Amino acid sequence: MYRSLFPRDVLAELNRLQREMQQGFHLSPSIRGIARGGFPAMNVGGTPQSVDIYAFAPGIDPATLDVQIEKGVLTVAGERKLEQPGEDATVHIDERFAGRFRRVVTLPDDVDPSAVDAKYRDGVLRISIGRKQSAQPRRITVE
Repeated sequence: MYRSLFPRDVLAELNRLQREMQQGFHLSPSIRGIARGGFPAMNVGGTPQSVDIYAFAPGIDPATLDVQIEKGVLTVAGERKLEQPGEDATVHIDERFAGRFRRVVTLPDDVDPSAVDAKYRDGVLRISIGRKQSAQPRRITVE
């Protein structure tokens, strides 16, 4: 009777429920964890000198991308135009995202918003945000 009331792996079931709730609420990504889904797909990571964000957005004119940092939040917004195959064509499968998008990433407190570098190449937007000098690790000499 005990086995019929409870799933065999309670932790796996809790993990599945957490994933479903995150997808249902469309939780925004942050430096501490990223929810799945959304366009563009993003990778967020860093080094002691910088925080690096990679947004995978093929087929977008870089001039139309809007990248902003305000109060410790990075926002990447833009629009990917819908490409019609032609008047006589019938679309059977349409998996490519088209339309406006906006992704938001909460940044750590030690980033320097004046030290930002953004480059778009081969469909990947790379944003590198330097960390403040006061946050850099340094070696202290003991006398």
